[in-house]
Amino acid sequence: MALITSDVDRFEAARSRLAAIAYRLLGSAGEAEDAVQETYLRWQAADIGRIDVPEAWLTRVLTNLCLNQLTSARARRETYVGQWLPEPLLAGDAMLGPADTAEQRESVSYAVLVLLERLSPKERAVYVLREAFDYPHREIAEILDITEAAGQQIYHRAKKHVAAGRARTDVDEAAARRIVEEFLEAATSGRTEPLIRLLTQDAVAVGDGGGKIPARAKAFEGARAVATFLRGLFKPSEAKRKYVGGAAGMYAAIANGGPAFVAVVDGRVVGISCLEVTKEGIVAVRSQVNPDKLVRATEQWAAADHREGPICTL
Repeated sequence: MALITSDVDRFEAARSRLAAIAYRLLGSAGEAEDAVQETYLRWQAADIGRIDVPEAWLTRVLTNLCLNQLTSARARRETYVGQWLPEPLLAGDAMLGPADTAEQRESVSYAVLVLLERLSPKERAVYVLREAFDYPHREIAEILDITEAAGQQIYHRAKKHVAAGRARTDVDEAAARRIVEEFLEAATSGRTEPLIRLLTQDAVAVGDGGGKIPARAKAFEGARAVATFLRGLFKPSEAKRKYVGGAAGMYAAIANGGPAFVAVVDGRVVGISCLEVTKEGIVAVRSQVNPDKLVRATEQWAAADHREGPICTL
């Protein structure tokens, strides 16, 4: 069925919200865009005159598409080369969605996206719809075709799982830059002790290369092991520059609402490292270097102003 202009406009008005939901559910901007496009195709084929609440219908279709995608994704990730990490998004990306409340900001933080991987698809959907978009339990139950009581139980269970692994500290842009500057200064010092002082004793470092960029399959654990790894990683060499196509400028940035540093070679983002910060120090360094998961970040980077320049160049 052909859509009239008002029907297209109604979908476009919901597009950014749908994309933000899909990104939180899937942890992938590309897959989120695909889910939104498939939702549009189903909207195009639907008898819209018989849909009482179009926004609710769109959310239901999108969420169930994402649930199906999550189920198949679990099987695919069993054969994924190395560690799987979500696709990081730089500040200003519309797909990050609303950030008016602490809950909304927390729901899209890189640390929480990693934690959401531990949940079942249905737990993840209930958590995202409730925590990030404040859907009433009644509407969530209708979207997922479950009872309201079951939805509330799933939400409390999911929230408990996420809270158990979360101790993140909110920082503003200025504080994030200071954290990144201090971290890079320590990482490029050639010594482990400055890094150890910034890390918590149970700190971890993990990278996602997707089998295309070398990344250790198992996370480094413990402050000294992480510091030793980072000291070697940040040691400049011609071999590293040749591998990535040139000298990499290291920029302070905000990714998923938290401090991060971005490695850029000739305008191309070749890595984003997200720092999980607590009051005790940096508890995790998660690096995305899979080029397939940096395409959107490169586009965002090219469109932004970087007048402050890199903190250092490796």
